[in-house]
Amino acid sequence: MPDHHSVGATQVKEKRQWTVRASEFAKCTFNPIRSIVDSMKLEPHPDKHMIALSIGDPTIFGNLKPHDAIIEAVQNALHKMKFNGYAPTVGYLEARSAVAEYYTTADTIVSPNDVILCSGCSHALDLCISALASRGQNVLMPRPGFSIYRTLGAGYGINSKFYNLKPEAGWEVDLVHLESLIDKNTVAIIVNNPSNPCGSVYNKQHLLDILQIAERHCLPIIADEIYDFFVFKGEEFHPLASLSQNVPILSCSGLTKRFLVPGWRMGWILIHDRNNVLNVEVRGALQSLSQRIIGSNTLVQGALPDILRNTPKSFFDETIATVQENAEIAFEKLQLCPGLHPVKPQGAMYMMIGIEMRRYPEFVTEFQFVERLVSEQSVFCLPGKCFDYPDYFRIVLTIPKEQLLIAMDRIMEFCCDHHIEEKNAGQHIVEVNGEQVHIDHTIPHSFCGGMAKT
Repeated sequence: MPDHHSVGATQVKEKRQWTVRASEFAKCTFNPIRSIVDSMKLEPHPDKHMIALSIGDPTIFGNLKPHDAIIEAVQNALHKMKFNGYAPTVGYLEARSAVAEYYTTADTIVSPNDVILCSGCSHALDLCISALASRGQNVLMPRPGFSIYRTLGAGYGINSKFYNLKPEAGWEVDLVHLESLIDKNTVAIIVNNPSNPCGSVYNKQHLLDILQIAERHCLPIIADEIYDFFVFKGEEFHPLASLSQNVPILSCSGLTKRFLVPGWRMGWILIHDRNNVLNVEVRGALQSLSQRIIGSNTLVQGALPDILRNTPKSFFDETIATVQENAEIAFEKLQLCPGLHPVKPQGAMYMMIGIEMRRYPEFVTEFQFVERLVSEQSVFCLPGKCFDYPDYFRIVLTIPKEQLLIAMDRIMEFCCDHHIEEKNAGQHIVEVNGEQVHIDHTIPHSFCGGMAKT
């Protein structure tokens, strides 16, 4: 009889130890924000309660809540008992139809077949990146920008190339730099508008300029528009697809931010094809990739038509007004802090603040600046390193106003404790991505002497 260890003529040797390895995909998947935060020494001041200006979750503080119509829609869907099973992997037709209706305008027609429902906007971005790019190819991404783009690409062996945004121009894209990065392996451009972490909202002409570059090089655009229409009074959001004549656009959005339900994990892709470019392969690729997780949350899909149709405009207006008021308060107060240079946002939920590190010689990097801000003042902001942008930090603007005011006073106190005086303090040359940027910033140092301890 053959030996029970043999297969044909080949004998299989027994393993002497366990050797279970992680996949290459897992080893290449890395979220820099989580890694950076985990490596920080975050020990709050024992006598001051912690104020976290770091978490991009509008629900975390409890002051911003979804509208009753949103809650009722889910309750009704639950009681119907129709949405407990599997849906088509791209989503129920009724839910996709509701999204198509929500985004259709006179200039942009969206059909249900142009909609793929996803498990949040990050899943939508994952599908788009993996549908367009293969190992060794590259995707252009903004810097500073949301780190998830690089995380999603790296696992697949997709390279990230970062184009610069210009703080002195309200974080507009450096168009010359963007175009200089395009090579034979570039397959797509990611455009995030309104922006995380910058809070910028691009005007129509700037978006047209981006589209011209994409058209010249025949590159599709992945439009991360999760903050669509989340813009402050006086600003206007232009969906990128509404301006595109020839460039195919994959627009990614969802309920997460505007509807204040990030944990419900409901996102979508809108396929804006131009000249049937995406019909050849990409549309089918997106549908195939959607089968990997067998579709998104069916209960929220069942509620989606009522959520999109019944949530009143006043709800969005009130949420935006709250965030805008906080943005104005934070900007005005941070402008007074010696050595800090806030860039005023136009929408979304964030603000980026530059640090003149030479004014803070105790700290080599903004990373150390942020750590000490926690230990001395119990205020936590995300260091610019999280967004590949040193000498800056990001704050979230969804915090209750009372807590924001305390946080701003603490930051002022910290800055006054650690900055050094300079001659001609009102004139600064700041280096951003290798370029010297002139900023006129008069600092009322006398204000520091009158700071109340908080």
